[in-house]
Amino acid sequence: MADARVLLVTGASRGIGAATSLLAAARGYTVVLNYRRDADAARSVVQAIQAGGGNALALQADVSDPAQVAALFERIDARLGRLDALVNNAGVLETQMRLEDLDPARVQRIFATNLLGPLLCCQQAVRRMSTRHGGRGGAIVHVSSVAALTGSPGEYVDYAASKGALDTLTRGLAQEVAQEGIRVNGVRPGFIYTGMHADGGEPGRVDRVKAMVPMRRGGQASEVAEAILWLLSDQASYTTGGFIDVAGGR
Repeated sequence: MADARVLLVTGASRGIGAATSLLAAARGYTVVLNYRRDADAARSVVQAIQAGGGNALALQADVSDPAQVAALFERIDARLGRLDALVNNAGVLETQMRLEDLDPARVQRIFATNLLGPLLCCQQAVRRMSTRHGGRGGAIVHVSSVAALTGSPGEYVDYAASKGALDTLTRGLAQEVAQEGIRVNGVRPGFIYTGMHADGGEPGRVDRVKAMVPMRRGGQASEVAEAILWLLSDQASYTTGGFIDVAGGR
């Protein structure tokens, strides 16, 4: 597997990140699972990949910290010697509330992880992938949210705004590196069954709101992972600056 493509997935210890890592490994990628806090959860995903015959390793880093991001990519260089793909999945939200009640420090935390984090990771990835820098090219996928389009009123306007900014980053970077062998795309999940909803104070949120979805159900992390892996694949070779909404028609 020495010539396997190397994929970095941020926020890979649970939810969409874990599902993407498992699917990518099954399709032959060597997967680097980045996590911020939960080493045990990340290790369990690595073990599941290895049990299935795949290759993976877990590396800790807070993507909102420039020094930690730089160190993360340097460790990938040292351990694997290449990077072919990046999935910027790490994201946070906090307790549901109206905009007028938001603490500015909370907004800074949200944007630090959801926007600055992907930007920092993109910087490092482009320096390694771009043909302008002697790289072999590559693919980047950003995990955004349908909230970028709806605004998430009364619940997560700050989160939605961070994802709207991520969509703008996706479009701009895609055009910036289109002639350098790098494709940049996004997926916008809708109401997906993941542990993230508990972070917002409502673990059962998907079941409450699924009646708003034309398909009348919540989505699974594995369904989002399928879209991500297509965008990373050679089958998507003429797709850049685009988005796939995985949201049941919402």
